[in-house]
Amino acid sequence: MKVAVITNTSKPQAVDFQPKVIDKLVNMGVTPVVLESDRCIAKNHINDVLCFASHTEVVKNCDILITIGGDGTIIHMARHAAKHNKPLLGINFGRVGFVATLEPQDLDSIDKLLTGNYFTQQRMLLKVTVETPTGVERLYAINDAVISRGSMSRMMDLSVSVNGKKTCQYRSDGVIFSTPTGSTAYALSAGGPVICPDIECILLTPICPHSLFSRSVIFKAGDKLTVTAATGEGTETEAFLTVDGQYHLPLTDDTRVTIEKYEKSFSLISIEPQNFYTVLNNKLNERGI
Repeated sequence: MKVAVITNTSKPQAVDFQPKVIDKLVNMGVTPVVLESDRCIAKNHINDVLCFASHTEVVKNCDILITIGGDGTIIHMARHAAKHNKPLLGINFGRVGFVATLEPQDLDSIDKLLTGNYFTQQRMLLKVTVETPTGVERLYAINDAVISRGSMSRMMDLSVSVNGKKTCQYRSDGVIFSTPTGSTAYALSAGGPVICPDIECILLTPICPHSLFSRSVIFKAGDKLTVTAATGEGTETEAFLTVDGQYHLPLTDDTRVTIEKYEKSFSLISIEPQNFYTVLNNKLNERGI
């Protein structure tokens, strides 16, 4: 068995923990797979690890993927895991860790990866298609796709169509399109509901709407949502698309953004069976949120 280990190198504690994970895997008779740039972190097992130059090559050449970091590290790697159909286990070194299912003190339990005695949950992704006069770009969201105003601009006028029919109009600072996984991220801060990740749907949450009655809307997973923002001359409005807080694109009046369920999902590993609502409550209480 080959297990990839991807570490958030901006977190010193995560970097210090990676050799312990590699030691554990080697002692289990498993071959660790790491980035070429992380070879030096392997320390005592430099000759026992496989190294590749890119995240794509690392994921293609493993059976299971382990991330060491926070939810952001998992989100970054989950796109690769979904594309290559590889299950992913997150070791939590983040602040909250809604998606990272293993705490560092429970490292010994990864023995169960070798026996297959673990649980997996399929998590939905969003496909985000950005159409402009010059071309089409496609992005994929684990948590959310956010259309928001620029820092110095006024509120935005946004129009949302569902399956080709105009459905919602918002005057707001923006809108958040979330997966159930992303319902505990930015959407939660914006007043959106928490959705169990077993449910497949698309959550729309307005950001600071200029209305007494604008609330989040939940659409079925098969719906195709299209949004346009008024950013033309004279509106004094800038608009941006941000996907999972990692990809950032400016939008113009003639840009159309389509949000729909992606046909692939990613498989999230938990060593022990977990109740989503119990985990949610514990995580929020532990961090004082």
